[in-house]
Order: sequence, then C-alpha cells, then structure tokens
Amino acid sequence: MRWGTVALVSLEFLALGVWVGGLIVLVGAVIPAVFNTWGGQESGGLFLTRTFEGYNRLVVFALIVLVFAMGVRQWRGDAVAAVTRSEWILLSVMGGIAGVIILVLHPQAAALQSQAFGLKDEQAKKAAFEAFFRLHKPIRSLYVVNVVLGTWLLVLKAKRSLEQEGVPA
Repeated sequence: MRWGTVALVSLEFLALGVWVGGLIVLVGAVIPAVFNTWGGQESGGLFLTRTFEGYNRLVVFALIVLVFAMGVRQWRGDAVAAVTRSEWILLSVMGGIAGVIILVLHPQAAALQSQAFGLKDEQAKKAAFEAFFRLHKPIRSLYVVNVVLGTWLLVLKAKRSLEQEGVPA
C-alpha cells in the first residue's frame, strides 16, 4: 500500500475521531460539567450553544476531509483501498443529518433560546423554554443517530483494515 493511501485513510480515521469522539466528549463530560459547575441555566445554556456551534464547524471540516480523502481513494481506483458503497451511503446520511442540524434546527433552537433568555414575564419565558426544548429533543436524537452512524463507519473501516492485514474480522 502506498504512503499516500495510508495518509488518506489516516485522515479519514482522524476526521471520524473528531466527529464521533467530539460529541461523546461534549455529552459525557462538557455538558455535565457546565450544569454542575455554573450558576444558572442562562450562562450554561449560552456556553453550550456556542460550544455546539464550534463542534458543528468541526463536523463540517471533518465532512470535507472525509469526502476529499474518500474521493481521492475512489478516483485512484486502488483495489486494495477501494471505498465501498456502504461507506459512501453512511457518509451521505451522516452529512445530510449534520446539514439538517447545522443549517435548519440549530439556528432555530438558538433563536428560541435567545428569545427565552430575553423575556421577563415568567409565563412567557416558560412557554419559550418549552418551545426550545420541544425543538431541542429531535436535535439531540439526530446527534445520537450521527454518532451511531459514525461509529458504524469507523467499524467498517477498521474491519477492512484488518482484513487487508490478513486478520479475519
């Protein structure tokens, strides 16, 4: 296998590590730390909104890296390191989900959150937060689906790597 192919596959693993691992760190460490350390829902909520905006930028970058690296491997036509149809399908679904989150749902959720934080009337604030959490529930679900799909893609790539080494997977 050529060093160029090794570099491309390594970039793919790194991009998937950022995508999947980043969300696991956010959900498993950052979110609990924010809400167990910071005083209020507003400061913690705003911090997490900005944190997820940063994570979303990393996901876009990871998606670009994955499409580029997999595209170059596909274009080369290297039989040993060929990109499978399953990999393309998984990446397409992951990219579509990320697009819906980043371009549609997250901006709406951020707007609802800002609206809720800006209200003084408790009844109106409560209604705004209810609307925010109703929208936020599918966003969380889509993030979980993307982690599962990203993990599946990692497993496919690891399986192929092991098979190429002669290790039955």
